Amino acid sequence: MATIKEGLQKLSEVDGFIGACVVDSNSGMMLGSEGGGSAVNLEVAAAGNTEVVRAKRKTMNSLNLNDTIEDILISLNRQYHLIRPMEKKDGFFIYLVVDRNRANLAMARHSLSNIEKIMAI
Repeated sequence: MATIKEGLQKLSEVDGFIGACVVDSNSGMMLGSEGGGSAVNLEVAAAGNTEVVRAKRKTMNSLNLNDTIEDILISLNRQYHLIRPMEKKDGFFIYLVVDRNRANLAMARHSLSNIEKIMAI
């Protein structure tokens, strides 16, 4: 198992990496972060994306969908934002931001999935 810090450091190896964090979706607070800097304020993103996850779950409940969220992709002109709820730790998600011109979306999703499986909270 990898710690949050180790998992996020591993995610920083993804092509086009800008930033990543682990978020408690009950409070919107980050448990750890890597990168971000001037490109993206990860604390603001953590709080905002908590609302995205809550809204999607509420909509799924309203539609009586008996399913879970694998990931949520937000495509911007210059960036991909990926939100991946953690299977093993309900109420937490990993948020990853990559540069759209430098990243391979499929590989970013694959890396996020692999890290989520080995990260311990």
